[in-house]
Amino acid sequence: MRVLLFQTFLFLIYIPLFSQPDVAAFDRYVEQAAKQWEVPGLAVAVVKDGKVLMAKGYGVRKLGEPGQVNAQTIYGICSTTKAMTAAAMAILVDEGKVAWDDPVIKHLPEFQLADPFVTRTVRVRDLLTHNAGLANADHLWYANNLGAKEILRRMQFIPLSYPVRGGYTYQNVMYFAAGEVIARVSGMPWSVFVKKRLFEPIGMANTYSTFAESQVQTNRSTPHYRVKGSIVPIRDMAVDEVGAAGSVWSSVEDMSKWMRFVLDSAKVNGKRLLKPETYAEWLKPQTLVPQDQFYPTVALTKPTWTTYAFGWFQHDYMGKTVHFHTGSMDGTTAIIGLLPSQNLGVYVLGNLDHAEVRHALMYKAFDYFGNAGANRDWSTEMKALYDGLAIRADQSRQRLVQQRAANTKPSLPLTDYAGTYGHPLYGEVVTLVNGALEIKQTAELTLKLEHWHFDTFRGMSNLFWDDPYTIQFSLGPNGKVAGMRVGGGEEMRRR
Repeated sequence: MRVLLFQTFLFLIYIPLFSQPDVAAFDRYVEQAAKQWEVPGLAVAVVKDGKVLMAKGYGVRKLGEPGQVNAQTIYGICSTTKAMTAAAMAILVDEGKVAWDDPVIKHLPEFQLADPFVTRTVRVRDLLTHNAGLANADHLWYANNLGAKEILRRMQFIPLSYPVRGGYTYQNVMYFAAGEVIARVSGMPWSVFVKKRLFEPIGMANTYSTFAESQVQTNRSTPHYRVKGSIVPIRDMAVDEVGAAGSVWSSVEDMSKWMRFVLDSAKVNGKRLLKPETYAEWLKPQTLVPQDQFYPTVALTKPTWTTYAFGWFQHDYMGKTVHFHTGSMDGTTAIIGLLPSQNLGVYVLGNLDHAEVRHALMYKAFDYFGNAGANRDWSTEMKALYDGLAIRADQSRQRLVQQRAANTKPSLPLTDYAGTYGHPLYGEVVTLVNGALEIKQTAELTLKLEHWHFDTFRGMSNLFWDDPYTIQFSLGPNGKVAGMRVGGGEEMRRR
């Protein structure tokens, strides 16, 4: 009996020792994964039980330069901004200045969508859940400087692709509209509101709500893109026009504070920034997301359910609820992942376009620090998955090349295609420059047209890392050019 008691005593002593998170092992795994995915610079943070287990940088801020990534290096956190916008709205809900089910037009009378019924029906909560029925409209802000007022005006021309709350399409411009509601009811711009009501109380002094504001920080990452097999630096693409959808810049040190805030039911030093019921609504599933519109990672994680809350994707993993969100802009990636039942959070920033090592490190962190005994090599598995997708995408591009009709020419002289083509949503202009057709797609994006076959051209972007665009001209009954389409967009009629 005495021996048994002694053995039990030893067992109880050593349980904490064996259950301590293996931070060093995870650190080595991150280093290996960064090399495996060829990411120039990563930054990773893990928090658990209210403590920061690690906040560290790996690699360089810019290839060819000596600056190392550290925990204070800022990156664009892109769409992980969305949960912050939702939290800002939640603060105003607590103050009684707005309600989740208010019609948007109550606060933005000029808000107008393609259908009057939908315009009247859309509620504040619908701005945050990607299910109001709009088709994708990223061309309104990508490489553009239309301004908030003009973007809001053009939203009435975005096609509706399904009934309101009857589907799902990821939609940045609706988060932009949410930012406009926040500005209207709070009396200050969204960028100022999130700084004063979220960043400052949480202590996020190295977090900036716009690209313009972030310029004061010199310890910043440079985005990179893989072009013709080589990884090269590219310029930052600011998204300040639709700031509430993804314009925040931050570091993993500050995002550690953000994760602790979220995991601690929106409290800072014991003080609540959100009421318990509002906090619960922030993280409650709002929209079912079809798995074929979720992340390709479902092939490996095999979730039973996939949903979207206010600024959070959600699914089940090993019987536990995960709240997470990615962020992506040209050359920059981010991911936040929370495992609330384990009081665990992980944040990953990277400076290589769509380096999906972010997903691998999120699930590896869940395994290391939240699911004792799980030991999958997520980096290798994710690499195989995404490499396979890249191969299939390349094969699809090759099929398009093979389908090109040889030895064709345009129906008309090039000068006949030049002119102004109009659509309320787009408004592109086609011109003839030094004998070549050129489209001014947006304020920053220009396409030089190369003949493909018949009356179809390819638009080669001035953003050298961008894929070519397909431009198809149509002829009218009189044999003259009547309109054109860029990619899968609606036809623009010649003016």
